[in-house]
Amino acid sequence: MNTPHTPGTRDTSFEHRLATRPDIDDWRPEDEQFWESTGKRIAYRNLWISIPALLCGFAVWGMWGIITVQMLNLGFPFTQAELFTLTAIAGISGATMRIPASFFVRLAGGRNTIFLTTSMLLAPAIGTGIALQHPEWPLWVFQLMALWSGVGGGNFASSMSNISTFFPKRLQGTALGLNAGLGNFGVTTMQIVIPLVMTVGIFGSFGGEPMLLQKDSGWIFGKIAAGTPTWIQNAGFAWLLSLVPLSAVCWFGMNNLRTVSPDAGHPLMAYARITYLYTLAFVPAIAILYVYLPAPTGLGLLNIWVAVLLDIVMALLVMRLAAFGPMKEGVAKQFAIFRNKHTWSLTALYIVTFGSFIGFSMVLPLAITVIFGFQHIPDAAGAMQHTLKNPNAPSALTYAWIGPFVGAAVRPVGGWISDKVGGSIVTQIISAVMVAASVAVGYVMMQAYASPTPEQHFGTFLGLFVVIFIASGIGNGSTFRTIGVIFDRQQAGPVLGWTSAVAAYGAFVAPVVIGAQIKAGTPQLAMYGFAAFYAACLVLNWWFYLRRGAEIRNP
Repeated sequence: MNTPHTPGTRDTSFEHRLATRPDIDDWRPEDEQFWESTGKRIAYRNLWISIPALLCGFAVWGMWGIITVQMLNLGFPFTQAELFTLTAIAGISGATMRIPASFFVRLAGGRNTIFLTTSMLLAPAIGTGIALQHPEWPLWVFQLMALWSGVGGGNFASSMSNISTFFPKRLQGTALGLNAGLGNFGVTTMQIVIPLVMTVGIFGSFGGEPMLLQKDSGWIFGKIAAGTPTWIQNAGFAWLLSLVPLSAVCWFGMNNLRTVSPDAGHPLMAYARITYLYTLAFVPAIAILYVYLPAPTGLGLLNIWVAVLLDIVMALLVMRLAAFGPMKEGVAKQFAIFRNKHTWSLTALYIVTFGSFIGFSMVLPLAITVIFGFQHIPDAAGAMQHTLKNPNAPSALTYAWIGPFVGAAVRPVGGWISDKVGGSIVTQIISAVMVAASVAVGYVMMQAYASPTPEQHFGTFLGLFVVIFIASGIGNGSTFRTIGVIFDRQQAGPVLGWTSAVAAYGAFVAPVVIGAQIKAGTPQLAMYGFAAFYAACLVLNWWFYLRRGAEIRNP
């Protein structure tokens, strides 16, 4: 064990040992002298490595939002509804993976967790690249790859739990805002990088042959004409260029805090725990998807809300029942968060913020393509038709990245402002903004989906969505700051992981709800429903944290 230095002295040999050892036994971030002399440097090194690792996790998780658009443009033999299921499957998988991931740091150590979960992203990246070279393969193959990509979604819970343990409470909002906000840039990075790498054979003969676009596509600089060679497989393969070196950096540069994970044990044992719990998490996700998805993929017996609830309950039960040895005690301790009412109130508030951010990030590219890419004209019988290609359609791949970009960019600002004025008041303001903006977006969607020239409404549509992304990004930082203040150091990490896990179901709910309402011809109803939920959470936030007499007022 490391021997702490004597107060009032500067033991540089102690600082060097603490900074270079992978396992740290003495960690006192609330001790100002320790923080300034030793802790700050170690904490920020772990943070700067954590951010790109989390960014790649978001990119791999969210890549199906872009891939499905290009599959449509390349003429893959799947319907729009089937393509929406790919995005939804990645969404529910990533959300389910976050439930066990929220416990990883305590059970396995931060360094061990981030290294392994980052390395795990290589499997869905390679598998997706291989599958996309075969448009003749059945739908279930692509659904399996989307399911596998959910590992990237799980990384957020473990990453945030890890970083929260390194920083003092006064810097929780800023540190978590940086980690989550810059990590969230994985969505934007993916939406910019994937259309770019699909335009060139960056891997030569090893990367496979291109396919020809059957419909116009695009990237951030404009349209790409039909007939252009496209390497869609690079949407998966390109991440190898960052994941391989990044995994090595995680291994050599990060630390395990023994004060947080005293029973992590040997790295191989830690990896076995992580792999075991992740494997278990796939069981409820696969089972629920099979019962939920329509034929021929599944049975089509559940509605979306029952499916989400059952998936969460099953994931928790599997973890509780299947844990053994030291894991059993660790999981039981972490389950204590569910006896605290603030776990549940803050979970609802984080659904408003992060749930909206990730849900709209996943669904926006395909929604733009379906709503604005076609002319909406009634037939002779007066029934509205949505199949005639719109020659003036905006390219989803040119514009879809803007919303997630600004949402991620303002997240650290949300954490910083909340450190200054309080998290709950910031959450209250952004919730009100999201109510108004969601109603307005719904109205514009209704107008566009009934117009032969929907592109006339696109500027307003995109601008309002940018407002929603800004508000959700700021709210991401404010909600996490509130969690860091309300809960002690032992519970803050698991609560951060749990709330992020439940909110991540937005990546499943948004594609399903918006896709279903588009199919029904009433896309506005999806946004009106979201606005009603935001309004209810606005009242919830006021009741628990802002009203006079609240148990914890304006943290």
